[in-house]
Amino acid sequence: MDENKTRTRGFIDYFWIGLRGFAMGSADVVPGVSGGTMAFILGIYDELLDSINAVDMTFIRRIFTFRWREAFSAFPWKFLLSLAIGIFAAILTLANVLHWALENQPVFIWSFFFGLIVASIVLVRKRVGNWGVVNFLAAVAATLGAYVLVGSTPSETPHTPLLLFLSGALAICAMILPGISGAFILVLLGKYAYVLEAVKNFDIITVGLVGIGAVVGLLLFVRLLRWLLHRNHDLIIAILTGFMLGSLRKVWPWKTFETITETFVRETNFIPASLNGEVLLAIFIMIIGITAIIVVENFANRRESKS
Repeated sequence: MDENKTRTRGFIDYFWIGLRGFAMGSADVVPGVSGGTMAFILGIYDELLDSINAVDMTFIRRIFTFRWREAFSAFPWKFLLSLAIGIFAAILTLANVLHWALENQPVFIWSFFFGLIVASIVLVRKRVGNWGVVNFLAAVAATLGAYVLVGSTPSETPHTPLLLFLSGALAICAMILPGISGAFILVLLGKYAYVLEAVKNFDIITVGLVGIGAVVGLLLFVRLLRWLLHRNHDLIIAILTGFMLGSLRKVWPWKTFETITETFVRETNFIPASLNGEVLLAIFIMIIGITAIIVVENFANRRESKS
């Protein structure tokens, strides 16, 4: 990350970062939508990875030896704090609204996110400088993998400390990847309802094991992902684009539902038989989502050109 750029940021810059965090939090509230997707869409994905990567042994050693000023002077805490405030603000203010909308008007909510991701795929693919055979096949494989994953039936696994730790690690890794929801990974592992119940009942041990797994998984996976991006940028961006493309299965607006287990409902996508008022409105909302991404992209490009 460019430290000089971070130091010259003013209140307005961090306000916009907070709004991006708000968008990430809004996505995390919607089941099946990844906050990593929104970070990718809004152009802060690389900086987010770099900022998390800054939590290294030097930073931790300074914190535990009470050299806090020295630790935070070289740490992008303003960026992460602005992002965190936006994320938690979205979760606190939009959770009930979005859950109500998903229950009562799911077609329109999914239409908006479908438009967002379609536009993002078109824009992000331009970041791949060379669409050679290897990169193209990697994107296809990622698309198929994500498509199969989001349609998978959850498994039942025992609630042992090790599996709770690994569940937290895998879920947070998925949350960082565009196109894959961390909450959905917990559903597939048979841990989503169990973890929610633990939070509700203040089960500190269960929540702690999942939380520790999430922290360890995040710090390790971010380092691996940054290394891969620096080593072969085009290949990794092609794979991430594939993840986003495959995730469109989850956000397709028109679905039928079949109860598989107590905690999982299988969704089957279908194409509407006619262009009625609801379908036309859903298509219009998709266009709004596409337009929103184009506007954000143009705004970000103008700000980058000025800076």
